Amino acid sequence: MLPHLAVSEHSAEPRHPQPEPAEYQYDTILPWGEAVTATNIVLGDFLRARRERLDPAAGGMARGRRRTPGLRREEVAEAAGISTEWYVKLEQGRAVAPSVTTIDALARALKLNAVEHAHLRRLADAKSQPTFSREKVPSTIGNFVASLSHPAYVTGRRWDILAWNDAAELLFEFSSMPTEDRNLLLYMLTDPNARRVFGESWPSEAQRIVALFRPTYDLWSYDSAFVQLLERVQAGCDEFARWWKGHAVQATSSGVKRLHHHAGGAIDFEYTTFQANEDSRLKLAVYLPATKNAL
Repeated sequence: MLPHLAVSEHSAEPRHPQPEPAEYQYDTILPWGEAVTATNIVLGDFLRARRERLDPAAGGMARGRRRTPGLRREEVAEAAGISTEWYVKLEQGRAVAPSVTTIDALARALKLNAVEHAHLRRLADAKSQPTFSREKVPSTIGNFVASLSHPAYVTGRRWDILAWNDAAELLFEFSSMPTEDRNLLLYMLTDPNARRVFGESWPSEAQRIVALFRPTYDLWSYDSAFVQLLERVQAGCDEFARWWKGHAVQATSSGVKRLHHHAGGAIDFEYTTFQANEDSRLKLAVYLPATKNAL
């Protein structure tokens, strides 16, 4: 795991035309040089995926003959007001530290939405984290979940399913899984029961789950527990590699899901999630029937 070290100034790259606070003005090269790092590889992959998504014609550029989809690297660099050399280093995952000004300029050049922009900022400012360890659910949270009459469960940072109530068991059958398999991403993408529960909405819901998980994985891509989880998902889901390559990211939101109860048929649920005060890594998901007397 790389330590979080101070950075030295790098003034070879052009400054942006608008004056910024001193701490935002310069791009930097990290003290260990330009070695490729895990987090920077993820940042570079995200930039590439967003660049290839753009339509040159929409930006007033000639389509011409292009070897790859989307914009060329030099076109993004020009739009962001940085050198092509510097942008290439970012896409290659070199250990460079772009300034906030550069990140915001790239977000504009790549036409990122608010969620994507925030994710790019987090990647650029990523700090080393302790080795992942599976969380434990405090008894107060466990008892609260058990007391709820509607489906509810608790997940950790890696989306391991740590606690659930009887109503959730009737829908998802978590207790039938080995402990190491109780993971929301693994369940959704590799467990045949998930396809039955979500029915015709499974493809769209599975893609949404991948996009929701991606921001967390990107910040923990160096950790063996996250890497092993991803390897298991890829081995068990034919569609996963294609979805993952797109590098889509989404923020958690509430909504409605139609789930298929093995005894009660199709039921529409309103769902939402809450973060635990006792441990910010823990999230509580609650499903409420959208119609009365559904359960």
